This record gives sequence, C-alpha cells and structure tokens, in this order.
Amino acid sequence: MATVQEKLFSVRGNVILITGGAGMLGMEYATFLSRAGARVVIFDIADESVLRAKADEVRRRTGRRPFALPVDITDEEAVRDAVRRAIRRFGRIDALVNNAALNPKVEGGNPQAQFSPYERYPVDLWRKELDVGLTGAFIVTKAVMPAMGRRRAGVIVNIGSLYGETAPDNRIYPRGQFKSIAYATAKGAMGNFTRALASYLAPFQIRVNQLTPGGVRAGQPPAFVKKYESRTMLGRMARRDDFNGALLFLLSDASRYMTGANLVVDGGWSAW
Repeated sequence: MATVQEKLFSVRGNVILITGGAGMLGMEYATFLSRAGARVVIFDIADESVLRAKADEVRRRTGRRPFALPVDITDEEAVRDAVRRAIRRFGRIDALVNNAALNPKVEGGNPQAQFSPYERYPVDLWRKELDVGLTGAFIVTKAVMPAMGRRRAGVIVNIGSLYGETAPDNRIYPRGQFKSIAYATAKGAMGNFTRALASYLAPFQIRVNQLTPGGVRAGQPPAFVKKYESRTMLGRMARRDDFNGALLFLLSDASRYMTGANLVVDGGWSAW
C-alpha cells in the first residue's frame, strides 16, 4: 500500500511531455520521471538516431522507454503534428515541461558568437535564442492546451534560470566572454509568460508554475567553478539531480493549490 507521501507526490501513469528532452537536464528529468512511473514524451530537435539512443538509455536505467519524437518546437505545424501523435499513443497529456533552450556552455561546444559582448551580438542569434527559449514554449503550450482544457486538468512547468531573476555576473566568465544577453532576456520573459498563462488557464483547472534552477556542474573550467561557487550560499554548483524533487512537487498533487509561482532552486545565488 502506498504511503501518504507516495500518494501526494505520485506521477505514476501520468503522461508528461518534456521539450529539449535529449539535453543534459532534459535527460535527467526524463529518467527521473520514468523511474517515478510516468509515461514520458520527449520533443527534441536532435536527429532521430540520437533520440533513439537517448530513449534506449532511459529504458536501460529505468525499464521504461520514453516516446521520443524529433521536433523543431519553433515550427507550429510540426509541433501540432507531434502533439497529435503523442495523444494518439497515450490518449492524453497530463503535464508539460517547457525545458528547451539555447544555453551556451562555458565548457565549450558553442560558437564564440554566443559569448559576444552586447554591441557585437548577432541579431540572427538573438532571434534564434528567443525563438527556442520563449516562442517555442508558447507554441508547444498552445498545442497541448486544448487537450488539457477538454479534460479540465493539466500541469505546465516552465523552466526558468537564475539569469531570469538576476543579471549575469560576467566577472565569473573567462576573459572576453559574456553570458548571452538573449538567454537572459528569454528567461526573464519566461516569468511573466508563466504568470500570464496561469491567469488565463486557471478557469480550465490547468496549473502553471516555473522552476528556476541554478547552474549545474558539468565540466566547466576550474576557475569558473571557483568563482561561481563563491557567489552561492551553499558553496557549490548544482548536481544535475538537485532539481528532481522540486520538479516532482510541481508536477504532482503536492502543489495542487499552487499556480503562477516561481520555485527557485539555486543554492541561494539569487537570495544573496
């Protein structure tokens, strides 16, 4: 028999759609929620072969294979088609995690343009980052809303960033690098997108909240890590599994009277 806590925080059997599900945190969320008994759907722009490998990896870890679809979330028709496929597969979508974003990493693998100073930041890159990080969330939410509304039930969790709450501290970055102003802008806007959606969707009994994670330790240069950790109350960068409990809370009935809120999990960075 399930305990009171297990019932309150249960997502067992729930159909949960995660955008950007093949990325670092997306895979962490997909694995954790699959292990918790959810039926996970992944949208990601990665190639189908990459998504198959990611889905197989989740299955090896959890015994459950997510339904992974290659989708460009900035393409409204492609998103509508993918949502229809997910609903045909599972009959419904219980929750959406708007996780996808272009977030340039200090540890490499990103064009140097993404760390350009403001006066040299390319306009096309600005548009692309806003398209993925903000417009993509708008498009996917718009596509799942009707199905949730008909059932008068649903949960949406938008993933924010500490750089949506505070200005980037460019002093912690390597010389000549500046945190993407487009990323900070998109994440700042995500907060009011969350509140506006919560207000609009409340009559349909759809709850909308934001989870704001701090920076994750993922192979950054030691000098960056040292500076970052000195600015954080808990004295360390996050582990990738540090946000799972907060996400489970927001997706489950444990937060059933919570909407339009922002749950900040950043080790105290933004409170200092």
